[in-house]
Amino acid sequence: MIKTVNLTKVFRTEEVETTALNNVSFEIKEGEFAAIMGPSGCGKSTLLNILGLLDNPSGGEYHFLGNEVSGYREKQRANLRKKNIGFVFQNFNLIDELSVYENIELPLIYLGYSSSERKKRVEEVLDYMQIMHRKKHFPLQLSGGQQQRVAVCRAVVAKPHIILADEPTGNLDSTHGDEVMNLLEELNKNGTTIIMVTHSQRDASYAQRIIRLFDGQIVTEDKTTEFVMTSVAK
Repeated sequence: MIKTVNLTKVFRTEEVETTALNNVSFEIKEGEFAAIMGPSGCGKSTLLNILGLLDNPSGGEYHFLGNEVSGYREKQRANLRKKNIGFVFQNFNLIDELSVYENIELPLIYLGYSSSERKKRVEEVLDYMQIMHRKKHFPLQLSGGQQQRVAVCRAVVAKPHIILADEPTGNLDSTHGDEVMNLLEELNKNGTTIIMVTHSQRDASYAQRIIRLFDGQIVTEDKTTEFVMTSVAK
């Protein structure tokens, strides 16, 4: 599903050149749950931005769903991204002026789904995430844990091939954090590929594999459980 070969990312100004990623090579199989860990400034967020087609690498190869996409322009990346990738952020990134229902519906509007199909899909995920009773509420009326549930709903409502999660429990207490991680684990068991950036060893333990970065390079890859790829009908 995802493969990088000697991926590099260099940020340049007139006076400074900073290497954020240095020859990063790894592969993520369909249905896998992988965690990316490392200290602040090691390149985790830079890597996630490239994997999420929000940015291009400076060098190397990035293969996504069988296509080499490292040189794609923004419009090409955007088209591929909106059809295939769901994002979950530490700060939720919900729109305060929209209701829970409307926040979740938004990706489907961008993708051109009919109103009846949008209603069906939004209500399916609301029911699955057990927050149907909150659909008319606004984000500021919800707890942090509930807001992240809404963010997960929004990420999965279009049934993407992959979810990229950036510190998904970073703003939550341990109880609500565990709830979110259990949701991600359940989604993965149902066939969704997940790549998560985290500082938390506790959260990383939910993954099947931990990729550790240091100074822009992969230093270790550890399996947390024996990963068996299964094919799940969408």
